[in-house]
Amino acid sequence: METQQIADVRKSAEDAFASGLYCAESVVVSLARAQGIESELLPRVATAFCSGMARTCGTCGALTGAIMGISLALGRSKPGEPVQPSYTATQRLVREFEAEFGHRDCHVLLGCDLGTAQGQATFREKQLGLRCANYTAKAAEIAARILSEANG
Repeated sequence: METQQIADVRKSAEDAFASGLYCAESVVVSLARAQGIESELLPRVATAFCSGMARTCGTCGALTGAIMGISLALGRSKPGEPVQPSYTATQRLVREFEAEFGHRDCHVLLGCDLGTAQGQATFREKQLGLRCANYTAKAAEIAARILSEANG
């Protein structure tokens, strides 16, 4: 992927998020599209990863969507195939995401627990969806860059 293609993946993730897809859905769809893969199954498989793993204060959905996108490109399809390319890229992704944002967990990044009514109210009142849009765009960009470098 060239610099423009990486920017296109970021823009695709931003557009998907703005259209109503959530973080993990937006990132995996944009990374898959860059690989020439279109499937209605992609956002479906990503849905429960959104909102910090279904509002359980887990890993940011943008990051988990990026992990799925990396695995789609570098993961194995048969037993016995190596896992290391996917693992190495994912470890780098997590390090870079944490360096950029200071953490990987949704509730820490947002400062609220989306699994509670109070947390959801805080999310709306403080317009934290704007932060999510940024996490989504940046996770897609980082993953696209890592994949570009991994593919030489």
